[in-house]
Amino acid sequence: MSSCYHECPCCLLVLVMKIGELSSATGVDTDTIRFYEKSGILQSPSRQSNGYRAYGAEHVESLAFVKHCRALDIPLADVGRLLNFTSSVAADCGDINQLIDEQIKRVRARLASLKALEKQLVALRGRCRDPHPVKECGILSELVAAAQGDSCACHPA
Repeated sequence: MSSCYHECPCCLLVLVMKIGELSSATGVDTDTIRFYEKSGILQSPSRQSNGYRAYGAEHVESLAFVKHCRALDIPLADVGRLLNFTSSVAADCGDINQLIDEQIKRVRARLASLKALEKQLVALRGRCRDPHPVKECGILSELVAAAQGDSCACHPA
C-alpha cells in the first residue's frame, strides 16, 4: 500500500503515502483531505519530486483524530483548536474542558429539538391509524392544511 520514502539503514523507515493511500488508510475522502489542508486543519504535506503530496504517519494520526472529533459532531473550528492543544502538552486543559462543555450544550439543545420533532411526528401519525384510501388519509390532509397556512396536528395554532 505505502511506498518507502527513505531506506537508509541507520534511520527508521519513514512511510510516504499519496492522497489515495491516505484516504484508504483513514477512511476519509480525498476531497475532504484536501479541504482539511486548505482550511488548516491538516498540516500540508511535503511534495515529492514528481509533485505528488507526500503524506506520512503524522497525517494518518491527525486524520484519525479529526475523524473521531467529527464523529462526536465537534465543529471543525473546535477540532482545529483541539489539534493545536495536542502540540502544547504543557498547557492547562481548562480551555479543552470548556470546549467540550460547549459541545455538550449543543448536543443537549439538539436532543431537545429532536424530542419536539418526535412529538410533532407522533401527533401527525395519530391522524391516520389504519390504512385508508389516500383521499381519506389524515396525514396528507394535515400536511396539505399546513401547506395552505392552516394549523395542523403537528403545529397547532
